[in-house]
Amino acid sequence: MKLIAAVSQVFFFVTLLAYAGCEPAQNSEPPPIDNNGPQVPLYTYYAPVRIDIMPLTEFVGRDRAAEPQINPYVSLLDSFGCQIKSPGIFRFELYEHVPRSAEPKGRRVMISSDFDLSDPAANNLCWRDFIRAYEFNLPFEPAPDRSYILEATCLTPNGKRLSAEFPLKQPK
Repeated sequence: MKLIAAVSQVFFFVTLLAYAGCEPAQNSEPPPIDNNGPQVPLYTYYAPVRIDIMPLTEFVGRDRAAEPQINPYVSLLDSFGCQIKSPGIFRFELYEHVPRSAEPKGRRVMISSDFDLSDPAANNLCWRDFIRAYEFNLPFEPAPDRSYILEATCLTPNGKRLSAEFPLKQPK
């Protein structure tokens, strides 16, 4: 009698565990859609959120065979950190570098005219697909043995102003 009672109790608990399970019940209905809240379009995740001046940026034309200039390479990054091509208006400013200072940007020595890349033809002229970045040519003759800080600013189509700084040193 005790054996039958023990077996029936074990059978009861095993049956209870089998029916309880850990998985929630399957619901075939989709979750309700809230049309009252703001809807964020999917493409906004692919808009530029950051600008980066690439280390390829340098002074060129030191040998007097070509006009001295700065060639900045600028990439735009989306919210996932991927380099993207996007319309925008770019502006470059060059400042003297002040060593050992809390504010290293000194006197502004150059400001470029705006590069409006809203037009697809103009955008394609500056775009370098093999490095996924834009290349610009800024005429400027640096003083010997001077350091500079290049600041790039981009006004995006959604109205955001993105900027980045990059230190430049005149090679010897």
